[in-house]
Amino acid sequence: MRNTLRERLEFEGFSTEAAEDPVSADELCRRIPFDVIISDSGYGTPPSGTPFIVVSNDSTIESAIDAVKHGAEDFLTKPVDMNRLLTSIRHVVDSSDGEHPARRAPQRTRRAKIDTEACRIVGSSPEITHVRTLIDKVAPSEARVLITGENGTGKELVARWLHAKSARAGAPFVEVNCAAIPSELIESELFGHERGAFTSAIKQRKGKFEQANGGTLFMDEIGDMSLSAQAKVLRALQESRISRVGSDKDVEVDVRVIAATNKNLRDEIAKGNFREDLYHRIGVIIIKVPALRDRAADIPELVEHFIERICEEYRLPSKSIAPQAVAELSAMPWSGNIRELRNVIERLIVLSGDTITLDDVRRYC
Repeated sequence: MRNTLRERLEFEGFSTEAAEDPVSADELCRRIPFDVIISDSGYGTPPSGTPFIVVSNDSTIESAIDAVKHGAEDFLTKPVDMNRLLTSIRHVVDSSDGEHPARRAPQRTRRAKIDTEACRIVGSSPEITHVRTLIDKVAPSEARVLITGENGTGKELVARWLHAKSARAGAPFVEVNCAAIPSELIESELFGHERGAFTSAIKQRKGKFEQANGGTLFMDEIGDMSLSAQAKVLRALQESRISRVGSDKDVEVDVRVIAATNKNLRDEIAKGNFREDLYHRIGVIIIKVPALRDRAADIPELVEHFIERICEEYRLPSKSIAPQAVAELSAMPWSGNIRELRNVIERLIVLSGDTITLDDVRRYC
């Protein structure tokens, strides 16, 4: 049901995210300033001050009253009446400027920002300081950016900061992982499709370019895109137009594209796997995110940051870590980079005592 709702809402022009549980939802709300949350429980809604709508299996009057008492804007039962849900969502969004000014005015101020604590780029090494400097210089422009670096180095975080510090910060930030989508579906995902364009196209669907109109489109792992899709992306960048699969009409789009890859695109060009003209289009500015082993001086600060954030997420008392344990972590190769380090810290928090010791690191890493 969550996936169905997301697809329908994106077709209606909304930018959406999905979470399976309150912990995931809370983390998303720390990073993204949502206009409205749809939840199957008013009690599990993240405490972000964001208006929420409850969609429940329980159709009793008592449940509806409880939901409204806990702040729900509306209460709907399953199966969902999409017309009513869409009306309710639009009412919440439209009323943010008038019906609840006391509550929503601060929320409106927050929309142009990301959570600087949850999403800050941690570290003070020369390598990561250089990345932050580039972000500050490049973000206010409309220049397209290519972010390079190994898996797990934080390329998406760099892209989010480029969006948050740009003039497009209040507009959608839409991401697409080009490596996670089958090659036969990538064009539909990026450009949308018309009803009947292919066997499973039972209705018209807007693609990522249209969803990001006015904002930023983050194309992760662009080096894995098929050559045919590359040609269409090149046209979209050249002409600021896209054409849905199965349509002969063009749609104008105003999108800033930020791309990322863990591949050497010049090598891919030499192999015939990537278009050189597209490379020059997307790589006006290139930001290389360093591997963690190349900024090992930042590991102690990253460890403290992750301990604080993960303990907060798990609602646990903050833990300390022994200096010898930090030294042991700093000496590790970290082939998975920041992502691997975070996973290891999460494991240590779950399995260790009040203080993470050297023995804990050697036992669980």
